[in-house]
This record gives sequence, C-alpha cells and structure tokens, in this order.
Amino acid sequence: MGYDEAIGVVGDFGRYQMIIYLLICLTSIPVAFHKLAGVFLLAKPDFRCALPFDSASAETAVGGEYELSLEQWQIAYPSKSAGACESYEVEYHNGSWTRIGNSTHSCSSYIYDQSKYLNSAVTEWNLVCGRGFMAATSDSLFMLGVLLGSFVFGQLSDKYGRKPIFFASLVIQVVFGLLVAMAPEYFTYTLARLMVGATTSGVFLVAYVIAMEMVGPSKRLFAGIFVCMFFSLGYMLTAVFAYFVHDWRNLQIALTLPGLIFLCYYWVIPESARWLLSKGRKECAIANIQRAARFNRVEVTYEALSTLLDEGESEMPNAKPIDQEHQEKPASMWDLFRYPNLRRKTLILFFDWLVTSGVYYGLSWNTNNLGGNVLLNFLISGAVEIPAYIFLLLTLNRWGRRSILCGCMLMAGISLLLTSVIPEDLHWLIVACAMLGKLAITASYGTVYIFSAEQFPTVVRNVGLGAASMVARISNMLAPFLNVLSNIWTPLPLVVCGALSLSAGLLSLLLPETHNKPTLETIADGENFGKQTKGNVYLETGREMYDTNNLEAQPLKAANGLANGHKN
Repeated sequence: MGYDEAIGVVGDFGRYQMIIYLLICLTSIPVAFHKLAGVFLLAKPDFRCALPFDSASAETAVGGEYELSLEQWQIAYPSKSAGACESYEVEYHNGSWTRIGNSTHSCSSYIYDQSKYLNSAVTEWNLVCGRGFMAATSDSLFMLGVLLGSFVFGQLSDKYGRKPIFFASLVIQVVFGLLVAMAPEYFTYTLARLMVGATTSGVFLVAYVIAMEMVGPSKRLFAGIFVCMFFSLGYMLTAVFAYFVHDWRNLQIALTLPGLIFLCYYWVIPESARWLLSKGRKECAIANIQRAARFNRVEVTYEALSTLLDEGESEMPNAKPIDQEHQEKPASMWDLFRYPNLRRKTLILFFDWLVTSGVYYGLSWNTNNLGGNVLLNFLISGAVEIPAYIFLLLTLNRWGRRSILCGCMLMAGISLLLTSVIPEDLHWLIVACAMLGKLAITASYGTVYIFSAEQFPTVVRNVGLGAASMVARISNMLAPFLNVLSNIWTPLPLVVCGALSLSAGLLSLLLPETHNKPTLETIADGENFGKQTKGNVYLETGREMYDTNNLEAQPLKAANGLANGHKN
C-alpha cells in the first residue's frame, strides 16, 4: 500500500504521531464518562413506602429517615424485601406504632436510603416498583443511541471527513450532556441521553479511526489497544467524580464540561491523510504528511511522497476486467449465510460478539448489586481492564487468537458462576470472582474484533464486522434489563453472564485458528478455511471452487464493495 509506505518513510510512530495520538486518546475519557455515568445517574438506593406520620415520628423517621427497627418493619410492611412497595395501614400514637388490619396498599410516595447516594434520577422521579422498568429502559435507549450513532456518524465521517464530524460530535455531546443535567422530567432526560449515546460513537469511533490511520501497520495493534486503555482510565475517573459530587445533576455537569477542553483540538488535529487520498485530495494529504515529517525531523520531498502514493493507487486490487465486474454480483452479508461452513463460523462469531459485549456492560452496570462500597467496586471494575489489555499486548501476536478468546471466556464463565455458591459473608471473595470475570471478558472483547476480522473474507470483512457490531449493540440494549434480575435473586445477573460466557467459550473451540494464517480474500476462501475438504476438491485462490471429477465450476461470489463496521 502506497500510503503505508509513505507513513513508513515519515516514521511509523514518530514524535508527531505520538503527540497527536495521545491527544486523540484523551477524548476516550469523556466517552467513558457518559457511557458509565448511568450507574450513578440512575442509582437505585434501598427504599420503602412513606408512612403518613414519617415526618412526625421523632424516634425513627424524623425528616423522612429510611432506617427503622425490625419491630417497626414487621408492623408496617409485609416483609423487608417486599415491603418496600407495599405497606399496611399503620397508626402512630404516643411514640408507638399500631397496625390497623392486614390489608396492604401500594405506595404513593417513598423514603430513600441516603447513606450511599444523596439522590439520583430514580429518587427524583420515583423510578421504582411499578415504574422500575423505566430506569432500565432509559439505559437501553442510551445504547440504542450508540447503535444509531455508529451508523450515522460513521457514514458522515466517510463522506465529509473525520475532523469535522469528530468536532461536531463533541459539540453535540456537550450540548445534550448539559440538557441531561437540566431535564425537568424523565422523557426529556431519556431523549437527551439517547443523543449523548449517539455522540459517544461519533467521538470514539472517529477518534479511533484517526488514530489508526496515522500510524504504520506494525504499530496498529498497540495503537488500538492503548485507545481502549484511556477509555478504562475514564471509567475509573467516573468513580472519582462520583466520590466528590453527590448530586446527580451536578455530577452530570461535571462529567460533561471536560468535553469543552477538546474543542481546542480543532487547531491541532489534522484531517486524516488516508481520507483525503480516498477523496482525491492528494495535495492536501501530502501537505499533512510533510508536516509530520518536518516535526519528526525527516526530510522527504513532495515528489517522493507523490511517487509512493501513485504506486499505491496502481496496486489497488481492481484488476478484474470491466466486463467481468459487471457479470459478477457484489458479495453481501447474505453470502456469509449461504454456505454451510461460513454460516457456522459466522453464527458462532455473532454469538461471541453478543456475549462479550453484553457481559462487559452487564458487569460494568452491575457494581451496585455487589454490595459493600459501591464506588470501590466500580473503581476496581475499571482498573482490572488495564491488566487485561496488557495481557493482550503481550500475547495476542504470540499465542493463537482462538486460545486467548476461548480461554478468557471460559475463565469469565467459571469465575462468574462461582459467585452463586460463595457464602454471602465472604463478600470480598464474591467481588474478587466478579472482577476476575470482568478482567477476562475485557480481554475477550479485545480479541473478538481481531479474530472476527481474520475469519471474514476481505470482500465481506467490513460488512461482517458491521453486522457483528450491530449484534453487540443489541445485547448492550438488553444488558440493563439483565441487571433487573437481581430483584429476583442478587447473584442471578452474574449467573446468567457466567453461563453465557461459558457457552460462548466452548462454542468458539469450533472456530479455526487464524494466527499466522494467510488472509482470506474471497467467499470461497472463507468457506474452505477450517473445513475438512475432500482430496478431489481444491481451491483456486481468489476465484472459485472446482470439482476435479467433472471440472464444472461452482462459482462463489466475490466483491470489492465493503460496508462500514466498527467496535467500540
């Protein structure tokens, strides 16, 4: 590739790229703020029905205090677990409580435990009991925004450029982030959060693409993983903000305003040279490359760069005769399901994406249900991602992709399932198993993207990754409802996540290893890769499969049209 050779002349990862790359990585931090803020914005503390005399009871509920004695709980509520949404008719007289009858009634107002959270959107709008599903729905719609944003901003960045769409996303994110903090009611809050979710795709996806397009091929694995490390840093900093800012509206403002800092990047971050070349703006691309060369103290002439880029254009894989291109239909996502071996691998990969993404966000949003110090649990949940990424850096190009993916998913499944049999008094061990599961699923998440890209043939690689990413977003939308299962049994969300991880890990053993294997180019390559073929069938790479008994061609579609797909 001519562009890759030009980057190699300037320096695969010179001083200029290091500085720009670091600045771009920092934008992952506010993306993490917004993606994880829902844990605190929609935090659900313990609660109970408000009794008519709560504000008058001097002993137990002066000013609406949550705590009651065991005797008072038994008098006022059917049970401490179910009594939060129902209460008996109770009378308060001379400092004593008396139950009037055994019939219960639903709550009209609630008293919340403020020992962990001062307030949240849940406590302000009473999103509990019969309205409890509304909190999960709001988080689900946020992830719908992430899905829509990946389509919209991805297409816009391809059409209008990485830089303008990146900064437009930042502006929209700040505006709607502040609107979330000022929302007067639930529906405005949810709509604004949906828009913020869409902009997280615009910021992270475009920043990721800019970062990857400005470094040499040998550095792209490291560049991609380090971007994710900055996301993990933002994950941990969210807990720090929540520690110091207790009001949910002020917290949202505090998490949004740092986005204004990155608007200053407009005068620093260049447009992607690769995008400029794709749009025929060769002079602008060469100017950007020369700017990097000067900063890196490398001398390279305009003519030398132009020659390298021209060579890259002449090597583009468009060598088919024009009449043949018209005769062959472009490959599409449906070709992944048309042939049995490719269909089997595609379905397993889709399930891997569904599980890794759903379990990742399910665990990230489940820290409130682990008990103990919520902020500490959340901080550890973010911190364990760093060793997961370091593990990938050290092993991904040494060990097989399949062994890493399967091993990490099996480890996640086993550790999460163990939480169901650990006694509640060993709380530290429950948290340790949950965090081990989080570490393992994070490593799986970082592996499945590379593994999938190597399993899909070139002609449908982007469309395959895009479809897999869409499946992942669907599981993200279901993750908030998964955590509602803790109302039935506290460890149940972890058990479901563990069972899914274990299943996906075992199924992934059916996939062929791709490490140090040739790149798959055509649908035929993808169908034959990992399949036990008969001796009388061979593959002519890049074209079609032939049966040597009758020499009758069995064409498999090839294409050069790719769709856009990306993982967060």
